[in-house]
Amino acid sequence: MEQEKQIDVMIAEASHEVYVDTILETIEAAAKVRGTGIAKRTHEYVAQKMKEGKAVIALDGDKFAGFSYIESWGNKQYVTTSGLIVHPDYRGLGIAKRIKEMTFKLARMRWPHAKIFSLTSGAAVMKMNTELGYVPVTFADLTDDEAFWRGCQGCVNHDILERTNRRYCICTGMLFDPEAPHPDKSENK
Repeated sequence: MEQEKQIDVMIAEASHEVYVDTILETIEAAAKVRGTGIAKRTHEYVAQKMKEGKAVIALDGDKFAGFSYIESWGNKQYVTTSGLIVHPDYRGLGIAKRIKEMTFKLARMRWPHAKIFSLTSGAAVMKMNTELGYVPVTFADLTDDEAFWRGCQGCVNHDILERTNRRYCICTGMLFDPEAPHPDKSENK
């Protein structure tokens, strides 16, 4: 029996910049395979998230296994968890869930009163979000920060968002509101 791999999931820092190009290539390749859009990010943008302590990385020794980052919007009233990716060699090991949970905790720690949202077209991410207390919402319930929405311009589906005046897209908006009542997760077990 093969020993289970020890994958470390941690808050990224400046020294992890060596993984940025691999992260961006992995995100782009996954979007092509799925045939879905993704907002493109630059090397500098992702590296800055690492330097600011706003990113989570998963490593198998010195091999890249997964990544995600957080960003605040609307005068820190909203936070997104974005760019969740797991390298194909490490899928099916629960790494995405561990990264998602850590980015959620990081967002709650840094901005405890902010609403946390996620835009996704993936069923697995929707399931993880639901388990964390997110609910599906209309895009009108998300930030109106123009800087956030400009980030969608790199997505292949941006035309849908523009044609519908930001009411609809391929992605589903999901929101965690810290002020909303949340069911006790222990009741679901």
